[in-house]
Amino acid sequence: MDKARGLLLKSEAVLLVDFSKVKTADLRNLRKELKGAANPFLVIKKRLLGLLLKEKGMELQGGDFKVPTGAVFASSLEAAAGSVYRFFAGLEKEKKIEGVKILGGFDIQTKEFVPAERIVFIGGLPPREALLGQLLYMLAAPIRSFLYVLDQKSKQTT
Repeated sequence: MDKARGLLLKSEAVLLVDFSKVKTADLRNLRKELKGAANPFLVIKKRLLGLLLKEKGMELQGGDFKVPTGAVFASSLEAAAGSVYRFFAGLEKEKKIEGVKILGGFDIQTKEFVPAERIVFIGGLPPREALLGQLLYMLAAPIRSFLYVLDQKSKQTT
């Protein structure tokens, strides 16, 4: 309980995942990946997690989760959502499990429950660098088109 309390104090978000039917080796890989990103994964009883969240002024609405629940204590909701989403999507692609098993989460700063759909949406977004590259391409496209038109116009008049 003290370890979970310490992790909760350092975290900005907590993601809840269903780890049933996930093999131990795969779960170990998830732990390694998350630990490397400073987002530790901890298997914790829902009752204990509920007590810890209550200390922070939040209510565990996931009390009706009837599956084994793991908690990812995240320094950033976006980064942890991406890592967890990619992990479960990879397992689904390999046909080891069915569906992405993200149950929801808590944003500790705003003290609100974040539904699973929103976390899956955030996790499915491309990385920041890819989004910046797409934005740059979109900004440069009109200029490139204009330069192409000018080039063709100059070739036409000569």
